[in-house]
Amino acid sequence: MGSTKEKTPKAYSLRITENALQNIDDITGYIAYIKHQPLNAIRVGDKIFETIDRIELNPLAFRECEEIPTKTKMYRKAVCMSWLIIYKIKASEIVILGIIHASRRASKIRKLRKVK
Repeated sequence: MGSTKEKTPKAYSLRITENALQNIDDITGYIAYIKHQPLNAIRVGDKIFETIDRIELNPLAFRECEEIPTKTKMYRKAVCMSWLIIYKIKASEIVILGIIHASRRASKIRKLRKVK
């Protein structure tokens, strides 16, 4: 009989970049003030942060970001309603790079590679 070692999930720290926080602010601000739907803006903001929490718990559960291909598959994207949450997995850290509407061109997503 072999020993039964249970694998504990790897603990990642989460960092949200200024760019991503600005994206969330822009999205919710647009919905609240331009579209005149403040309650919908709150719901969208909450959904985005719920998805970010899911990313922190299991970052490998989401698809690789095809727009930023790498051998290590470190760039990933999570879909939240009509938005894509683009993030990068480092050794022990998850970095949320930005939130982009799904209808945007791939070049907008590729620019997130340069976000620090």
